[in-house]
Amino acid sequence: MPKTLAIRPLTRDAFLPFGQVIEADPATMKLINGGNTERFHALAEAEAAGEGARVILNIFRGKPRAFPYALTMMERHPFGSQSFSPLNGRPYLVVVSEDKNGRPGEPQVFLAQGDQGVNYRANVWHHPLMTIDAVSDFLVVDRDGPGNNLEEFYFDEPFIITAPILSE
Repeated sequence: MPKTLAIRPLTRDAFLPFGQVIEADPATMKLINGGNTERFHALAEAEAAGEGARVILNIFRGKPRAFPYALTMMERHPFGSQSFSPLNGRPYLVVVSEDKNGRPGEPQVFLAQGDQGVNYRANVWHHPLMTIDAVSDFLVVDRDGPGNNLEEFYFDEPFIITAPILSE
């Protein structure tokens, strides 16, 4: 019988084992440009390993998922990090797993707000982009270059994600 996964709010501390939450953190703020701009500095680090690798910027346009959603797979990128920052200000789901002997453990689900991005560290198990409600665009920073930077894993039994409760 499939297990239903709980959805938790995305917080810096809860997500730390998997990477960084990208959001305006007052502790990192510096005034620049003659005091006209607040710079929230060094919120995440892009990783790109391997000869000929480079860090690139993309826009991903995600279609919303239907709920309840049967989560059947996870993926990871062994040679580079991958960050997602929403461009439309809409919430979305973040699904990650700890590594258990080369395969993902039980997934954890986080509800990210429209002003929160995430940066998955290299080799972190995660589900592909999970938008909610409407087509949404994301600025994605990841690795480009030679080598197979994608590993996928399919679960024998799916996990179920129910529709997230969105605050208005």
